[in-house]
Amino acid sequence: MWTVLLKEHATPDVSMAKETRPEPRWIEMPSLPVQASTATIEAGQDYHDLGELYADAPVARGVGDVIVHRAVLDDITGIPDILDWLSDGDIVILEMSRLLTAETELKMAVDKIQSFVEADMAGEVIRLGQSRLLLLPSTFDISEGESFAY
Repeated sequence: MWTVLLKEHATPDVSMAKETRPEPRWIEMPSLPVQASTATIEAGQDYHDLGELYADAPVARGVGDVIVHRAVLDDITGIPDILDWLSDGDIVILEMSRLLTAETELKMAVDKIQSFVEADMAGEVIRLGQSRLLLLPSTFDISEGESFAY
């Protein structure tokens, strides 16, 4: 059995919990160290994009845990990080829309990723739409038949 942890946070559902407060309760924590950050959190702010504030936050993982990384590839310099994640046995959903206008760089990036995943790791590269790839290490299989969840 696998435990899957999602690295980046999706946009939260804006539904209220049991209490009917108009906004989240803000707790001041003066004991926390002040970190230099481009984004600031103001008291009373409704939404905090933790993926933006702490892009490289450590994720605790146990034996057999898998992290699903959502990444945007701006250019080929980001490929080593993607290959490192795959080497760790993680899944990567890769957005490549910014490379679609640079045809040569797009081809180089896809060739390098595909060569590593399929030839070196015996994993799978799956195209999701026009601009995304799903990169799976060899520990995962794709079923081409219909699947139903009950």
